[in-house]
Amino acid sequence: MRTKKGFRLRELGGDYILIGESAELVNFNNIITFNEAAAYLWQNVQGKDFDVETLTQLLLAEYDVAEEIAREDAQATIDDWKEIGIIR
Repeated sequence: MRTKKGFRLRELGGDYILIGESAELVNFNNIITFNEAAAYLWQNVQGKDFDVETLTQLLLAEYDVAEEIAREDAQATIDDWKEIGIIR
């Protein structure tokens, strides 16, 4: 998988917002917000190939979490990103 081009992550008062930078990516009916962990993952995989294992290892490197939980969270993140159409 890969993140789609044309998105920029912005921090706004402690919140993370993903902004589409081209007209076809802008949808004012759907603001994409990330928590800190999702923002960390996005920043580390943007423009690179990744899979569940990649996200799992990133979570394990950054957070004190069990591998099983990291893998479940990584899969949930990928599922969410697919659903909102920001990865391919």
